[in-house]
Formats: sequence, structure tokens, C-alpha cells
Amino acid sequence: MNAVSGERTTSQERRFQLLVDAVTDYAIYMLDPTGTIVSWNPGAQRFKGYVESEIIGEHFSRFYTEEDLATNLPKRALETAAREGKFEAEGWRVRKGGTRFWAHVVIDPIRDPHGNLLGFAKITRDLTEKKKTEEALKESEERFRLLVQGVTDYSIFMLDLQGLVTNWNAGAQRIKGYAESEIVGRHFSQFYTEHDRATGLPERALETAAREGKFEAEGWRVRKDGTRFWANVIIDPIRTDRGELIGFAKITRDITERRKAQEALEEAQAALFQAQKMEAVGQLTGGVAHDFNNLLTIIVNNLDLLTRNAHDARDIKLIESAQRAAERGAKLTQQLLAFSRRQPLQPNAHNPNILIEGFETVLRRACGELIRLQLSLAPRVRWISVDAPQFESALLNLVVNARDAMPDGGTLKIMTGNVTLEEKDAATTSLAPGHYVSIAVQDTGTGMAPDVVSRVFEPFFTTKEIGKGTGLGLSQVYGFVTQSGGHIKVDSAPDQGTRVTMLLPAQESGEDTPEENGDETDRPVRDSAGTVLIVEDEPAVREVASDIFDSLGYDVVTASDANEALRILDANTSIDVLFSDVIMPNGMNGVELSRKAREMRPDLRILLASGYPMSALPSEGLGAGVSFISKPYRWTELAEKLRVLRTGS
Repeated sequence: MNAVSGERTTSQERRFQLLVDAVTDYAIYMLDPTGTIVSWNPGAQRFKGYVESEIIGEHFSRFYTEEDLATNLPKRALETAAREGKFEAEGWRVRKGGTRFWAHVVIDPIRDPHGNLLGFAKITRDLTEKKKTEEALKESEERFRLLVQGVTDYSIFMLDLQGLVTNWNAGAQRIKGYAESEIVGRHFSQFYTEHDRATGLPERALETAAREGKFEAEGWRVRKDGTRFWANVIIDPIRTDRGELIGFAKITRDITERRKAQEALEEAQAALFQAQKMEAVGQLTGGVAHDFNNLLTIIVNNLDLLTRNAHDARDIKLIESAQRAAERGAKLTQQLLAFSRRQPLQPNAHNPNILIEGFETVLRRACGELIRLQLSLAPRVRWISVDAPQFESALLNLVVNARDAMPDGGTLKIMTGNVTLEEKDAATTSLAPGHYVSIAVQDTGTGMAPDVVSRVFEPFFTTKEIGKGTGLGLSQVYGFVTQSGGHIKVDSAPDQGTRVTMLLPAQESGEDTPEENGDETDRPVRDSAGTVLIVEDEPAVREVASDIFDSLGYDVVTASDANEALRILDANTSIDVLFSDVIMPNGMNGVELSRKAREMRPDLRILLASGYPMSALPSEGLGAGVSFISKPYRWTELAEKLRVLRTGS
């Protein structure tokens, strides 16, 4: 090497040394092949606390922790660098005073041109602050994860840009029923109803969140088992520091119970408003009716006076016409007073089934020929305390309204039953919890829209044509039920028919109870002629026939139609005689009933009653043991027919 080259090399080494000495953010120093420190820069002094004179000639392992020394990490680091050309790692290192710092370490082997190992170059950087930041972030993320996972009242999870679920918390599993392994990677739209999916609601929700910064709504959502719950949903977009959209956060809460409570409150408020409105209208109509009665009193008495002095036929006719109009006005005032609950009632304990059955003939006539009337009266129904004539009038009003709603015919059903109101049910009816009797009139007619249903009990409100109704029928029913301590409800929809239900307080003391088995010696004993099943749809005729058969010594069982009679025959083996009217409702007549009865009981004696001539009745296939009697019949004729049936002569 000539002098010039030597000077150039020395100059380069000097510049390199100046560069190394200028670096203070990195510890840069040299090790010999055994790991002894042979150089030291200011950065190393700043990080590790040793001045050059203290550390040159010392082994670099003194910078390692006791844990690393126990695993012989310094030796392995040099071996790795020599073997692989580099060793790089992060870990705790020790300063001069014994404090620790988190270091990033790189060790490179130094070789001569012939490949001989001359030593190692070691570069260390203090990353303690970065490590603290990372650990703080990690700890924060862990706390946040534990917080999210600990929330069970809210479903909290993340979505990617396509709407696929990327994580899942415990609340989501509790509310929606899916375990994390079942749902991660699937699209969140499966929580929506079919209708919402068909209208594209899930996609619109993500678009709204991305565009407006938030999407919030309430609606039905679907659990894993297919059941629905009412949910409050919030979707927020997740963006990077640069504003890039990377996904969505979705929070869902099950508020089904809150919705139910709100609906119950709204129903109670609506019921209270309706009751207050009807009470106000009732007070008004009551005052009008009272004043109208006073006017009618004057009109009627003056008409009576005119009648005494009238002699001309035309005058008498005009006065009588005015009197009929006054009578109609008096009837209207009675209905108004019934609605306003100012008409005095005379309640007594009654079995509602007996009241309905006793009024059945009138109800059937009111229905007309196109309407099929069915009675479904619950056995052992509780008694009620009502004014019987007013009860019948209310029932007739309901039947007439139902008939008018079925101009082309249909089915009208009257039903009774026992009802127990719980605390939550009583709130919507303004009734106290307890036992009630339900009397319902249901038709298959045209039905009513909600706005009509809300007004049906208002006086003079009617949907009928002019001249077809006064609009006071249902008002009278409302007044009667309310004055009797009950509640009336209308369920109806267009083309779905109407059901009007009267709830009346049950009288516990009047409830039917089974007869106790008393001492048989206290009862009169008589010889029974057998058991007769009387089938008759007219209650009054059925009652007369029962009295006659009872006087003839028979035990009596009754039925109102053929179907009921067949059920009794199927269940009761003690019946000896079937006594039936020929003409009956509900399709099957007495002759057809007789044929079916003989199939069930070949030895059954049958007596048929009819107003038609005997020759007009189809009797083929009835066989022996069947006889006819004409209406009207006397008990002596009936007794003779039964004797012939029994003896055959």
C-alpha cells in the first residue's frame, strides 16, 4: 500500500468514527470473537450508562438479565450471528444502575477478506417508550375486550364492509342464540325477517351508516330458533385515522318486554279515553232524554185530552198517529237513559244459559230465514246478577245488528263461558280482577273498519241506510253492560265478521253446583217408566213435552237438535224412548235422526211428532217400534202412543 492509499484509508476510518460517534439514538459498539467490548459510542453510553473507560475490555453479557444469562442467551446470540450472518431480537436489557430498558438488538459478524471472523458489530436501540405504548394499547384492548364480552344485555359485534360478522360477544349469543363459532363469517342479514330482507333493509342500513355516520331503528329481528324479538339497533361505521371505511360496529338490544309494556299502557290509555268519552256522551244524552221526557209528558197528556173531545174521524186518526209517534219517542228516551245508565235496573241472580234458552225462539225469529243461529252454551256457567228483560233486550239488539251485517245470509253464534281476569288483563277493561261470565255474539258478516269499531257505542252513530236504524241499539247495550258492572268489547275487521263480547261479573253464590248425595230415605221414590230423550228445538214446546213425560213417570233427557241427540245416545245407554219433532234446524230432521238412532240402538222405541199428515212423512227404512203423533197433541194421546209402543198392541 502506497502512502496515498494509506492516507485515504486513514481519512475514511476517521470519517466513519466521526459518524459513529455522532449517533446518539443507537448504541453502536464492537465485540471481539469472544464477546469482549472493544469500542463504545456516545449512544451506547447514553443508553447503558457506562463511559468508554468503564466498559472497554468487559464482556457484553453484563447487559443481559439474570433470566437471559441463565439460558445462556449472550453466547447463543453470537453463535447465531456467526452461523447465519445476523442475530436480531427484542428483549429486556440492564443499564449500569440495574434499571431495565426494552431493547431492539442486531448483531452482525465482522470478517476479513478471507472469511476469518474478526469480531461482531452490535447495534442496540432503546424501545422502552414504544414498548410501554404497545403494552398500554394491548392492556386497553384487553380491557375493552373484557368489557364487551362482559356485556350480556346488549348484542355487540363487528361487521366487515360486506356485512359479514367478524366477532361476537356474550350478549349477542344470549339474545340471538348463536355461538361465536356458528355465526362468525356469516352475513348479518340472517337476523332480519323475510320481509325486511326482501325490501333490502340490511343493505340500506349499512349504506345509511356509511353515508350519515349512524343508522338507528327499531323492528322485529329473528333468533336462531326462529322466534322473533323487538330490537333497538344501532350501526356505526368504523374508519381509520385517514377516514378509510374498514367495517361497522353493530349494537342490538332486546326491548320486547318494554314494547309490550308500552302497548299495554297505550291500550289502557285508549280504554280510559274511550270510557271518559262515553261517560261524557252519556251525561249529555241523559240530560237530553230527561228533558225530552218532560216534553213528551206534555204532548201525551194533551193528546189524551184532545182524544176525549174529538168526534171527527179524521181528527181521531191524526191524534192516534201523534200518539204512536209519542210512544216511539218514549222508547227512544228509554234507550238513551239505558245508555247513560240513568234508567233504573232491577237485577236478580240468573243463569245466563237459561235466560238465552228461554229467549231462543225470539232470537231465531229475529235472525230470519237466511241466518243460521247456533248456541254454544258452556256447561256449569256461573250465574250473573242482571235485569232479565234488559239482558234480553241487549242480546236482541246484538242479534239484530249481526243479522243486518249478513244481508246474504251466514252463521250467527251465541256463546257463553266462564272467564277469570288477571291483574294485567283487568287493566285494559277497567274491571277489577276476578271471575266473570262472557256472553259473545259472533257473526260471519261484512265486519267493520277500526274507525267504525271505535264509535259503535256512540248514540245515533250508525252505518245503516237512512231509515234502517236509529243508532241507539248498541248504545243501549253499552249502557246496560256498564250499569251492570261489566265491560263490552268489539272485535271486527272488514270481511272478517264481528264478535261482540259482554263481560258480566259472576255471582259466586249462584254458580251451579252438583247435587249432594243426601239420604235416599228423604227422597220420594217412584217407579220409572224408563228414560225418554226429547228432541225439540222450540224451548216452550220442549218444556211442555218434558212435563207430560214426567207426569207419565218417565225420566227425561232433552236435546235441542239432532246432532246433540246423537251425542247423548252415544254416551247414555239408559235411554228407552226417543221422542222427536220431525221438522228441526241444522240440517237433520227427525226421520233422518230416527234412522241413525236405530242403527245405534236397534231396540230403541221411537215416537215422532209432526204437524204434517202422516202420509206426507217419509217412513221407509224405520221398521217396527216407530210411531207418529200429530201436533198439537194431548197427554192422553201421548200416553196411548207410548203404551202401544211398549206393548206392541
